[in-house]
Amino acid sequence: MKKLIIPVSLAMMVLLAACNSTKVTSSWKADDASKLNYQQVLVLGLMPNKDRSISMDMENELAGEMKAAGVNAVAASTVFSPNQLNNMNEQRALRWLRNKGYDAVMTIVLLDKSKERDYVPGNVTYQPLGGYYSRFWGYYRTVYGRVYTPGYYTTSTNYFWESNLYSLGDNKMLYSVQSQSFDPAADNIGRDYAKQITRDMLKQGILVKK
Repeated sequence: MKKLIIPVSLAMMVLLAACNSTKVTSSWKADDASKLNYQQVLVLGLMPNKDRSISMDMENELAGEMKAAGVNAVAASTVFSPNQLNNMNEQRALRWLRNKGYDAVMTIVLLDKSKERDYVPGNVTYQPLGGYYSRFWGYYRTVYGRVYTPGYYTTSTNYFWESNLYSLGDNKMLYSVQSQSFDPAADNIGRDYAKQITRDMLKQGILVKK
């Protein structure tokens, strides 16, 4: 039976692809914070208009993960416009949200987005023939078969996030988490983020999965 040999470089690519692109860098919870026991939690993305599609994806994914943990979470983009609260003062905004049935808000903020450009140097690879210097044809074939891969530049984008959980009853922050997404795939960024944040909330005891 022939053995399937996977090149190391390919194996590394598969391994990296399987890794989550987002990691939690720090988190905090209030001393009196406990398991969420609210009627409705609003998941609200606060991002520039140019990142509106990312904001909606993040809201939906995080609301979905929180629902899976037993919390009635709602993505803000599904119930009102992004500028709904802009013309309200604090008292009016809190009253409006409470009247809609929300007793907590989970915010998602894009703190920063940076691009990194890295140079990947070229390399020279020789055919693995032993003693090729001793014979003309061996030398000729080896040198002729030399493969040169030119260097190239890669650009990666890193996102820096912050999410805060606020109780609307007493207008108090219960939980805060910061995280970073390393060059995430466009269709994975919200899902990866939501899984990591929900995992940390479970770890901190903010959520208790049912």
